[in-house]
Amino acid sequence: MTGTATMHRGRRRLLALAAVVLGGALTLSACTSNGDDGTPPSISKSPSTASSAEGSSPTAGGAAGATPVGAKWDWGRFDSYRSYLQSMVGGPTFYELTWCGVEPSQGLLNWDAVDRVVKRIDGLGMTPMLKIRTGMCWATQGTAQYQRGKADKTESGMPKSMDQYEAFVKAVVTRYSTMGVHEFALENEVNSPSYWGGTPAQLQELMEAGSQAIRAANSSAKVVDFGLASTTYGYGIAEDLLKAGKPQEAVTAYNDYFQRRIGTRGDKIPRVTTAAQLQSVLGSEQGKRNLTYLAMATSLAEKHVVDIRQIHFYEKWSSVPALMDYVRQHTPSGTPIEAWEVGSFWKDGDGSADERGQEVTKTVADLLAAGVTKVIWLPLTVDPTGRNSDEPRYGLLDPDGTVRPAGSALSSVASAARGATTVPVASDGLSGVGFERDGSSTLFVWGTRDVALPANANLATPGETPTSVSKGDKAPTANSVQEIHVKGTVSDFLKEAS
Repeated sequence: MTGTATMHRGRRRLLALAAVVLGGALTLSACTSNGDDGTPPSISKSPSTASSAEGSSPTAGGAAGATPVGAKWDWGRFDSYRSYLQSMVGGPTFYELTWCGVEPSQGLLNWDAVDRVVKRIDGLGMTPMLKIRTGMCWATQGTAQYQRGKADKTESGMPKSMDQYEAFVKAVVTRYSTMGVHEFALENEVNSPSYWGGTPAQLQELMEAGSQAIRAANSSAKVVDFGLASTTYGYGIAEDLLKAGKPQEAVTAYNDYFQRRIGTRGDKIPRVTTAAQLQSVLGSEQGKRNLTYLAMATSLAEKHVVDIRQIHFYEKWSSVPALMDYVRQHTPSGTPIEAWEVGSFWKDGDGSADERGQEVTKTVADLLAAGVTKVIWLPLTVDPTGRNSDEPRYGLLDPDGTVRPAGSALSSVASAARGATTVPVASDGLSGVGFERDGSSTLFVWGTRDVALPANANLATPGETPTSVSKGDKAPTANSVQEIHVKGTVSDFLKEAS
């Protein structure tokens, strides 16, 4: 089955879904003064209550119509994505704002851009979340050393006045809580100097003050931590193994985690062959910075400064278990873990479109099975005119909005998870995740053997239209991820398939 055929089938299904959902959105928007703030009346956008950091047992179902799967996109090209995003109805996304952007001159606040984005997210039937950063301007200490992207974003600086900072955070939360925002993250990827220009002690002070301001403005709002860069966790995983007296395992784990990074940043992420070389990497300036902020993320959760642990992950899907083992060991039990940035970094990757779709499915399935409560894919598509036009991070769509097999696959996972109970699958040579809803289950599984199917099952490659099969037919899970629809629970299916 060709990637082109898969893509066209996925597009037909997505367009049909878009027509149904968009029709509801347009009906409602006709009754409002602004089409951007229309919400499909049948969709509940309450955040999923799905799971905890443990991830070892079935997780509670989300609100009716809510799905833990979402995406992040470039608003400048929104019209190209609109139809696809209807498949993410009920899912999460986020927007990043800076104090310096909203208040470029003291006392002159302009909320227009943020208002517009939050209303449009709401109009899509998705759940908006906000990252609040300071940026670098009149309100902060220091001078900007980094500019990123077309918007010339800079690192954040420590506020000159904590009273003014807290007042700004309260204003953000007060304004956007009434517009459906219930989670607020403070800063972003602070392990990178291009995102945080202050000291660890200053960041600790800022996180505590920001957290207090969020709760003062809305006691029901949730505080989310800064979300460290994906590469940071490779350092933490390796350090834990060295401390446990397992030097060779530490070397192997480091190289495995960074298998697609080694050599892509010059000598910043080198291959290591000995424990001494690994110690040198961990003891480098960036290594020490990464480990410092990893420890801070754990401390913030332990002290209840934050309510939610945020992770970012762009490595090969096979590193998800190591990532989640590390994060769970360093996160208090019961603290929700959300993946606000998930993607596939593979510079000069040679995988076919179908292979990339398989990787997307495995990454998202493994994260959800491990108990992650929200998974947001980034980027939705590559910007052909941007600084990464060679697409080291894989998009779900072509630049013109054409849906790739990866996009069709992710929309299948989002649909199956909508309003469902998430159940991890790790049984008798099978891995993946299942979703239970209304007496039926949908599984996304792969493994070391093919699986015999029960009667009345439907089977598909994720993103394709499922077809009915006969009892005893085989699902080729030894070769690829399979989407399986069955009556009953995930446990019932696994017992029959064993």
